[in-house]
Amino acid sequence: MPRQCRLAPTLSPMIRLYDTAQQKVVPLELRDPGKVSMYVCGPTVYAPPHIGHGRMVLVFDVVRRYLEWTGLDVTFVSNITDIDDSIIDRGAAEGRDPAEIAVKCENIWWKAMDMIDVRRPDHTPRATEYVEQMVVLIARLVDEGKAYATSDGVYLSVEQVPGYGLLAHQSLDQLIEGGGDRAIVGNEKQHPGDFALWKLAKPGEPEWPSPWGAGRPGWHTECVVMSLDLLGEGFDIHSGGLDLTFPHHENERAQAIADGKTFCTHWMHNGFVEMGGEKMSKSLGNVKNLLDLAEQYDPRAYRLLVLQSHYRSPIEVTDTTMVERGVALGRLDTFARRTEELVEGVSPDAELIKQFRDVMDNDFDTPGGVDILFRQVREGNTLLDSGNEAEAAVIGANVRAICEAFGLRLEIGGGDDVPAEILALVAERTEAKKGKDFARADEIRDQLTADGWVIEDSADGATVRKA
Repeated sequence: MPRQCRLAPTLSPMIRLYDTAQQKVVPLELRDPGKVSMYVCGPTVYAPPHIGHGRMVLVFDVVRRYLEWTGLDVTFVSNITDIDDSIIDRGAAEGRDPAEIAVKCENIWWKAMDMIDVRRPDHTPRATEYVEQMVVLIARLVDEGKAYATSDGVYLSVEQVPGYGLLAHQSLDQLIEGGGDRAIVGNEKQHPGDFALWKLAKPGEPEWPSPWGAGRPGWHTECVVMSLDLLGEGFDIHSGGLDLTFPHHENERAQAIADGKTFCTHWMHNGFVEMGGEKMSKSLGNVKNLLDLAEQYDPRAYRLLVLQSHYRSPIEVTDTTMVERGVALGRLDTFARRTEELVEGVSPDAELIKQFRDVMDNDFDTPGGVDILFRQVREGNTLLDSGNEAEAAVIGANVRAICEAFGLRLEIGGGDDVPAEILALVAERTEAKKGKDFARADEIRDQLTADGWVIEDSADGATVRKA
């Protein structure tokens, strides 16, 4: 975007967010005034990212961008899990080096992040870079009697962790009765809820040295060490998908507490992606590749879909929802083009921005923020149509400021001033062709031609211009 609209935090009402541990919306408490320290659980790199990953990264990309837009200084950390059973299992199944799989899948991950315009983290620690520090943590827990070694690894004794089950909002007994960690490994555990901190390697598996034998760290240990190393004790926000709440995040928290550390202040989790009303999961066979989604549709459409759903609510991703957001983007881009030459040097309206801030500061209510955005677009178009360019210019500045806060890129350059309804028809025709509904595609072309528009197809997509 041509201009920045960064506002001082002193102008903001108090930002509030839903804390999973407290089960309520609470004020955002910062360890260091004016600064936000934020850790987001990153991918386990054994397969291409799916749209559930995409929803998660978009949610917290928006949170990060909004906090920065308000003037806060954000340190954003997101890890790469490149040691994990799933990577090893895939390597064994395919006869490949697990490290090769991890590198390839990480590259695919970053390609997908770039496609959907997610900003890179300030720090991207990899588990393989922190094994030595993980061994030190585990040894400390063993020495203090908080963990113990068995013939297959080292386990944390959850009975010694006060308040274990906080994020799941269940007691230890309730968790075990309900199935607990579900991945109960080994027959020497002192309690069924104890979980692995170190796994001894089997022949042919990747391994690192430790006092208990060559092996690898447990997944939960990786994030504890990396987050505390880069952000320090008492960092502000720990976040990730709702499915990570238990056991992963609970077991991270347990290790920090057992080690006498103050972990994070707030826990944030985003809701599931659903396909046909069901949670998307590999076991249900309804996982959609994120790269495929970004290639099939305007990648910005997924960001808009995520923005129009509150981050804690389920989100339905279908051809219909994606096409609808593509059409909405057409309206947004058209208005941006109509006001492109008017907004230079024009500031957003302070009262409108305050309304937007009030909505967003209430647990990142992006649907409310998007509603304000498109109301502005409608009002701005009405002003332009009536020749009131001065007021339309202010609304154009408002729209750009809100889009910047959302990380929603505007496609402004090039072409005729195409009305929103024409762009909507072009988008509908594109989707009709993808769905092999050629009769409808031809019908739309004929309608556009009759209205004085020429539509041209190319490898880069369809464009439209006045005849």
